[in-house]
Amino acid sequence: MTDLTRLSAADLAAKLASREVSSVEATQAHLDRIAAVDGDVHAFLHVSEHALQAAADIDRRRAAGEELGPVAGVPLAIKDVLVTTDMPSTSGSRILEGYMSPYDATVVARSRAAGLVPLGKTNMDEFAMGSSTEHSAYGPTHNPWDLDRIPGGSGGGSAAAVAAFEAPLALGSDTGGSIRQPAHVTGTVGIKPTYGGVSRYGAIALASSLDQVGPVTRSVLDGGLLHDVIAGHDPHDSTSLDEAWPSFAAAAREGARGEVLKGLKVGVITELPDSGFQPGVSASFRASLDAMAAQGAEIVEISAPHFEYGVAAYYLILPAEASSNLAKFDSVRFGMRVNVPGGTVEDVMAATRDAGFGDEVKRRIILGTYALSAGYYDAYYGSAQKVRTLIQRDFTEAFEKVDVIATPTAPTTAFRLGEKIDDPLQMYLNDVTTIPANLAGVPGISIPSGLSADDGLPVGIQFLAPVREDARLYRVGAALEALLEDSWGGPLLDRAPKLGEVR
Repeated sequence: MTDLTRLSAADLAAKLASREVSSVEATQAHLDRIAAVDGDVHAFLHVSEHALQAAADIDRRRAAGEELGPVAGVPLAIKDVLVTTDMPSTSGSRILEGYMSPYDATVVARSRAAGLVPLGKTNMDEFAMGSSTEHSAYGPTHNPWDLDRIPGGSGGGSAAAVAAFEAPLALGSDTGGSIRQPAHVTGTVGIKPTYGGVSRYGAIALASSLDQVGPVTRSVLDGGLLHDVIAGHDPHDSTSLDEAWPSFAAAAREGARGEVLKGLKVGVITELPDSGFQPGVSASFRASLDAMAAQGAEIVEISAPHFEYGVAAYYLILPAEASSNLAKFDSVRFGMRVNVPGGTVEDVMAATRDAGFGDEVKRRIILGTYALSAGYYDAYYGSAQKVRTLIQRDFTEAFEKVDVIATPTAPTTAFRLGEKIDDPLQMYLNDVTTIPANLAGVPGISIPSGLSADDGLPVGIQFLAPVREDARLYRVGAALEALLEDSWGGPLLDRAPKLGEVR
């Protein structure tokens, strides 16, 4: 039998629909793969005890002639920021160790309803604060391309699970690049939807005006199939857009077979000079642009003068919102509690937070609390919000001239574990190209653009589109993906070293 773990979600779904393969067989294959390699990768924090039961239920319903959705029976990994009723939800933090939610996040509920089979919860930087998944309270995740390197962050677990063939699909969250940047360093596809296009209900909040849930997959089509499941209005989420969305899978199929690139105007930002990027990253980016131009795309230089302030604005807005959101972890209502004999409630709260929060979380809470404090609010948080408005205007003006904006997804390939853990500023700069999309609420996609000549590691190219134009990204991404994979002779992940041979 074909190795079921190597199939794309689309191909696996087709075999399931034709009953060539059962969901139990597909799920067992992925559970076996997790058992075989996750000791080295550490993509999962918890593996579901109910996966085979859920798969058997799908097989029963299919055998009974029930009409099922396009991805029914396909296994799914879930970032631990999304709450689930049948598995712990910790957000990578000790303060929520063992926490069981009384409800499913909306995207999890919709995934179950569509027949997807949850495999487990994936590792992440604590409360999604990080760019490397080294800030998890449960230990780092390793990049399947090189186990000594980071898989990106904060959603490194989801990206690593997909890249290591432990899951064909995964859910992630993107606050400043936490879907797209891990995709860049693991050779996978990551999509950040338009803000409000996918429900955040049940996503443990980091920064509510920036967080967005989205797909992590091995192909653009697979991303569209998962996006179709999770998109749409949710009355539980006050920021959810109340509108109908087109089929993103259909957009991906259109891009793969049509002439989408012909006449497409692709914007390249002049304020992002090559000197700020690893040479191999820049070379791969330019090669992708050349490939698009050869198919009739027009490469247009555009100005986005306020993008350079994005990181600074983000690291005031995010900590401020995180400081507010994490105040609920107070040792009283839920989460861990450190008892202080004879102490007051304030003493217990302080001891619990000291023991339950990691260094990066503490750092950002302190920064955010300071930025919101009396006398500093206007100077810091208020000023950062003004910069955010200027970045949104940059996007508006740019999209009057171009159809999409292209950038390298991140400045470097995967760095070594521990290399930047003690240098927060260098870690923060990893998100320089992804942060503006979150500040403006526009959608973004990262697809593999090749291997860096510097070190042979994966590199991604990012496309950004106007708000609500997520389908445009699927068309463009699928068109370039088809073009590049044709030149490579197959998906980039087919060229990844086998686990165990990269130490």
